[in-house]
Amino acid sequence: MRATYLILAATILAAPATAQDLQGPEAFESIEDETARSQALFKEMAKVITHPRCMNCHPVGDRPFQGDDMRPHMPPVVRWDESGFGPPGLHCTSCHGSENVEFVGNEGGIPGHQPWHLPPTSMGWVGLSVGEICAQLKDPERNGDRSLAEIEEHNAEDGLVGWAWHPGKGRTPAPGTQAMFGDLTRAWIETGAACPT
Repeated sequence: MRATYLILAATILAAPATAQDLQGPEAFESIEDETARSQALFKEMAKVITHPRCMNCHPVGDRPFQGDDMRPHMPPVVRWDESGFGPPGLHCTSCHGSENVEFVGNEGGIPGHQPWHLPPTSMGWVGLSVGEICAQLKDPERNGDRSLAEIEEHNAEDGLVGWAWHPGKGRTPAPGTQAMFGDLTRAWIETGAACPT
């Protein structure tokens, strides 16, 4: 299992995405076949979804990752239950406040947002293909009982999702902007929400 995470982390680190690496929906308008365009739009969304800023908090197991190299979270913490706030006495908010805190005289810092928590177990992405993540996002039994419209709203407006573009010192932001990610999500839905194969 650890080897899978290391391979995934190495793949992501081999070509770190930048803000310029995310294209908006207009870049896909020339794809005439609507299903093919929808699949291409989701592949573009996947540049955000598979970025360490998102993957670190979407583990398949109960332990999150941290850093651009997706190393296991230290100190060791676990999801504990489906609320995702951590075990009694060591909730995520024991360390993660309402905003990022930079270390003094050292690299990095502690990320923050209110609330700070893991998604439900059913939303684990690490180790899944882009197509598998897409199918999961569309499935209300595995996406937190969200409709496609609610997924769009979540991607475009949720503050914890938005943290990925403002992660603080020592962390590479997700590519593009949250607005671009929301636009891509809307265009993907409007073209049929097709999943890459």
